[in-house]
Amino acid sequence: MTAPLVIFDLDGTLIDTAPDLVASLNYTIAAADLAPVTYEDLTHLVGQGARVMIRRAYQLRGATIEEAEVEPLLARFLAHYKREMPGASRPYPGVIEALDRLSAAGMTIAVCTNKLEELAVPLMDTLGLAERFRVMTCGDTFPVRKPDARHILGTIERAGGDPSNSVMIGDSINDILAARNAGVPSIAVTFGYSDVPVATLDPGHVIDRFSDLTVDLVQSLIGRKPVASAVPSQR
Repeated sequence: MTAPLVIFDLDGTLIDTAPDLVASLNYTIAAADLAPVTYEDLTHLVGQGARVMIRRAYQLRGATIEEAEVEPLLARFLAHYKREMPGASRPYPGVIEALDRLSAAGMTIAVCTNKLEELAVPLMDTLGLAERFRVMTCGDTFPVRKPDARHILGTIERAGGDPSNSVMIGDSINDILAARNAGVPSIAVTFGYSDVPVATLDPGHVIDRFSDLTVDLVQSLIGRKPVASAVPSQR
């Protein structure tokens, strides 16, 4: 039997990237003289990658963005984000200890994020976290991304795991839906960037801090099928 596999989202789950996402997004939309977004706006903007975040920022400010504008704005965002990396982004309290606990118990750990690889990989490298994970799949690793089940299933395959022996941990509807679509139990964190209380998304379990992420909790969820839910997919 394969080792249990614990899969983590990145932004809003492992790493608090909010200050740098806001700073780079505001730098980007300043090119169109749009008013800056705030941390409170962030929950409505993140989750589907930088392109969607830029489009949503325009929409939030009542502005129209032409398709031809998206790629130059994305390049502006990427250049600023990479230039400032890691900025103020830091692992959430207790992350390192939680990863140590899971690894010491013989569990494999992986990352499944909608963040672009050119941003996610150097961020994790800079913070000294990348080597802790068996694999890291990003928003452009596969032709699909969360909430599509194939993003999680592809991560499991690359990590040498099994869906029946895996758990997904995240902060948003995309994480919980992707896990449900893949038939994998989920743990939701309350300290991330969800725009609704994560308990309303019907995860298998909710934690308020990483000290709550115990080996016993993961083992209790392994093999438990996620419940069906009427929560709509977020695209």
